Amino acid sequence: MKISVIGSGNMGSAFVAQLTKAGHQVSLFSRNLDTAQTVANAHGASVVEAAKITDSDIIILATSAPDAASALSEVGNLEGKVVVDITNPLTADFMGLTIGHSTSSAEEIGKAHPGVRLVKAFNTIFAQLLAAGAPRKDGGKVTVFVASDDEAAKASVTELAHSMGFEVANAGPLRNARYLEPLAGLNIFFGYGAGRGTAISPAWVETV
Repeated sequence: MKISVIGSGNMGSAFVAQLTKAGHQVSLFSRNLDTAQTVANAHGASVVEAAKITDSDIIILATSAPDAASALSEVGNLEGKVVVDITNPLTADFMGLTIGHSTSSAEEIGKAHPGVRLVKAFNTIFAQLLAAGAPRKDGGKVTVFVASDDEAAKASVTELAHSMGFEVANAGPLRNARYLEPLAGLNIFFGYGAGRGTAISPAWVETV
């Protein structure tokens, strides 16, 4: 697939690394051109202007939650494009959420860009785990929760996640991002607040 990543921070960089490793054609757009070029050079990706992103099959939105809607606005016309929102609306200390219950970061992005085919995914996975290739000690696969109102877009993102070596859990409609974002917050607490580190991720397991 042709994949574009918006953002060259820890998550954006990890996506570029794993997507190119999985054999996808990857382009990177970032306001920080020097960092973007360094990341792209390291993994055989390309740095592109915002307008070129519209040629992609899937767009990974790897910015902070406050910057997400404006970053998409820089790209231009994304009508009908599959956009994966990985953001979490975290407080400055990363120990809480700024919105929730009646909306989510994903839904707010969707309101700002009603023409995109928005999918919530990958928000419960630490950048360090993603960069490491998402291994599990028991030999299983790390779970990516995928939520969207667009079933075809969800299927495309599911295929993408599988190509990167992830297990996928269908998390229902986009409004369920209201649950996935607090789940990410809990994972951050376990990782940093409780000192368990970043080699952890949430998953549902069958007990019988």
